[in-house]
Parts: sequence; structure tokens; C-alpha cells
Amino acid sequence: MRSGSRVVDVETCRSQLGGVTPRSLVRGQGSWLHEDEIVQRCVRPSAAGRPAGLPGRYDAGVDQPPDGDDWFGVSDSELPIGAVYDWAVRPACGAVVLFSGTIRDHADGRSGVQHLTYEAYEERVVPRFAEIGEELRRRWPDTGRVALLHRLGRIEIGESSVVAVVSAPHRPGAFEAARFAIDALKESAPIWKHEVWAEGSDWGTGAHDIRDARSVGSSE
Repeated sequence: MRSGSRVVDVETCRSQLGGVTPRSLVRGQGSWLHEDEIVQRCVRPSAAGRPAGLPGRYDAGVDQPPDGDDWFGVSDSELPIGAVYDWAVRPACGAVVLFSGTIRDHADGRSGVQHLTYEAYEERVVPRFAEIGEELRRRWPDTGRVALLHRLGRIEIGESSVVAVVSAPHRPGAFEAARFAIDALKESAPIWKHEVWAEGSDWGTGAHDIRDARSVGSSE
């Protein structure tokens, strides 16, 4: 086990990440280490700037769904911010709220941030986004369209890493639902970031246990 690794409760991970069954699970420096089978999920930037081992299915970017009112996805390409805004506009909705999270040049105790690299437990990200969408529609049932898109791999300063979009009949519901969407994504999606700054590199600060989307913003 690596220095700085953190033992994670197996039953919690099994329920949160979908059927993980090893006897123990350790997350250290961006890797999931199974006791029965070591499964490395480290993201190491390749010479081409793309994380080594990232599945090729992300090369095509995030495609707009042919139908339906939900757009969830991850990509190692630039996020289609303008296209997802246009997609969210609906005749019955008088408000569209779009949040775009961009890479800044500093973090807590880290000045001169140069770039970030995002890694994810890819198989569970989109299902997690879908759970967020379901909970969002339960709380705001008149919601029109919902989009959650996240970029993986290396991202430069000023580029967008995540987009959350909600359309609704009225602005209060659109603002509230969009705030819930991005907060729930940050707290419940298995995505992590690695930062490179002037004096070093390490995983992002403020790490926390993965939560169920239903508990985000709840007083319980």
C-alpha cells in the first residue's frame, strides 16, 4: 500500500460504485487497488497529451443524444458548450442555466497551477450522472432538459472541465436545479483531478467520500 493511501469501506464502495466485490479496496494516488486483483487506474499523460490507457471511445467527443431530454457524457475532447446550450432551449422553458467550470491558475496553497489531469472510474460516471438527473427531476418535476458533461485527461488553464445545464419554465427552478446538478456531480461522481503547479504536482485538495446524489443538499 502506498504512502498516503486511504482505506475505503468495501460495502460503501460496492453500493456506490456498482458491484465491486474484493475483500478490501484502497485508493492511493489515484489508483484503485483490489486485494484480490490489483487494478491500476492511474492517469499518466502520454507524449500526445492524452492519458495513457484512457478508452478510445472518448476520442469522438460527446455526441448530442438523438432524442430524449437528458445529455450525459464524458470526453477527452473540448466540451460543446454552445451546442449543449442550444440543445437545452425548449418552447415550454423560459430559462436555461448553464454552469461551466474552468481551470484556474491557482488552488488552495498552490500558486502557478499549469494544468490539470482528470481521471475517472469511467464505467460508473454516466450512470452516476443519470442518478443525479433522476433526483433532480424528482425535486424539480417541471424541469425541461438536463445535461452533465465532464472532460477527462489533460486540461489547460481557462479550458472548461465540466458543464451542467438545466432548462425549466421559470428562472428560480432553473437556477436551483442547476446548482444541485453541479454540486451533486462534484460529490457523487467518481472523478478525480491531478494538479501540476509551479512547485510540484499532486492530487487535488478537498477530497471527500463519494455520496449518494439523493443526500446532496438534504438536511438528513
